[in-house]
Amino acid sequence: MALTLAEAAKLSNDVLLKGVIETIIQESPVLQRLPFIEVVGNGLTYNQENAAPSAAFYDVGDAWAESTPTFTQVTATLKILGGDADIDNL
Repeated sequence: MALTLAEAAKLSNDVLLKGVIETIIQESPVLQRLPFIEVVGNGLTYNQENAAPSAAFYDVGDAWAESTPTFTQVTATLKILGGDADIDNL
C-alpha cells in the first residue's frame, strides 16, 4: 500500500516538533533531567506513529510487498501546574 494523500498531509501541516516523543505514563527520575522547550501559543502538535513499516527478506526475482507507516496528529494543550497552600504566618 502506498502512502496515501491523507497520511502524507499529516506530515506536512503546521509547525511540528521534530523528533520522537514518548508518552511518559509514570513519574520518573528521567523526567527531571529532560530539557524543556519554549512553546509559542497554547498547544504543541506532533506526529504519533500508529504502525511502523515492516521489512522482509526476498529471494532474487520475488515481488516486494510495500509497507508504509501510518500517523496520527496529536495536539497537546498547555496547562498550568500549581497549587494553593495556606500557611500560618505566626
